[in-house]
Amino acid sequence: MVRFKNRYFLCEIISEDPRCRQLIEERVVHNAVKNAVARIHGDFGVACCSIAFSVKYLNAYTGVVLFCCRKDFYQLLWSSLPFITHLENRSQHCPCSFNTLHVGATIRRCQKFLIQYNKDQLLLLLRNCTNEADRKAIQKSVQSCALVGVEQFQSEDEESEENVEMD
Repeated sequence: MVRFKNRYFLCEIISEDPRCRQLIEERVVHNAVKNAVARIHGDFGVACCSIAFSVKYLNAYTGVVLFCCRKDFYQLLWSSLPFITHLENRSQHCPCSFNTLHVGATIRRCQKFLIQYNKDQLLLLLRNCTNEADRKAIQKSVQSCALVGVEQFQSEDEESEENVEMD
């Protein structure tokens, strides 16, 4: 049996208007990407990319989207992403662009990259924070990104240190 290899694109939808993120749906993103491939690479590009092209994950709040396509034709899709200038849903026009964050061979690799990317973004926000309440909220978000086993291990260490100090 032959296994078909895929490539996964982890992209960020960048829009100046935060209301546009409410319009984002998988169907709209799928059609926008297929139309961009058709404009840039013609019928051949659409035929090659639509064999296994799908939107695997879409988070409208953060604007993160994960595409899947065949390994043989991923460069056709990749070269078409910068030419997407807007998303159109229910006759509403939303200007946006796609920023490719990562191209990976597995969904798991893309997930790991996304977790690290989000941690880096939270730390960047923490560094630029001016308000103490915002700083505490961001610190709590960064701490919630840690592994559960690590947090339990750290809390046990803190308890043992408190017991040693009391003795």
